[in-house]
Amino acid sequence: MGGGDKVLQELDGRPLLSYVVDALALQTSTLAISANGDPARFAPWRLPVLADSIPDHPGPLAGILAGLRWAASTSTALLVTVAGDTPFLPTDLVERLGNVFAERQADVVMAERAGILQPVIAIWSLELADDLETVLKTTDLRSVEAFARKQRWAVAAFDDSPHNPFFNINTPEDLAAAHLMAPS
Repeated sequence: MGGGDKVLQELDGRPLLSYVVDALALQTSTLAISANGDPARFAPWRLPVLADSIPDHPGPLAGILAGLRWAASTSTALLVTVAGDTPFLPTDLVERLGNVFAERQADVVMAERAGILQPVIAIWSLELADDLETVLKTTDLRSVEAFARKQRWAVAAFDDSPHNPFFNINTPEDLAAAHLMAPS
């Protein structure tokens, strides 16, 4: 993507992160951004920026851990995580993840589309924080899906109407395809 923060790449004149924040702001009142480095680059969103507490940037699980710790400090009951490069999130994402979480009495519920798990797009019990921190400090496990599958986990299925709601932007070609999918 030419370097820099992928979430700051523009889709129809707006940073990808704006789409994600706007979608989630309609579904929850408590938001934060998980990112390392200078938090000033996210100042336009006026949200807390959570850096990894585990050294050497061990990947998305460290961001989830930071989110779990932060959510606990805000009296939030659960943590919903999404990728910052997914501009077409469902408008009922949090509700549907939460419903499955309650119905299945899960520790984590991952989104799924067309039989493909989306492990980063999930809802997490805050009680997982200590276990996750231990895993990150004492093992080489870095896969979100592998960690989630070691818990009581469930899946919330989503469809493709009108397109893949979890389409993420990884390449210039993905960005071009997203321009065709974005509402006018």
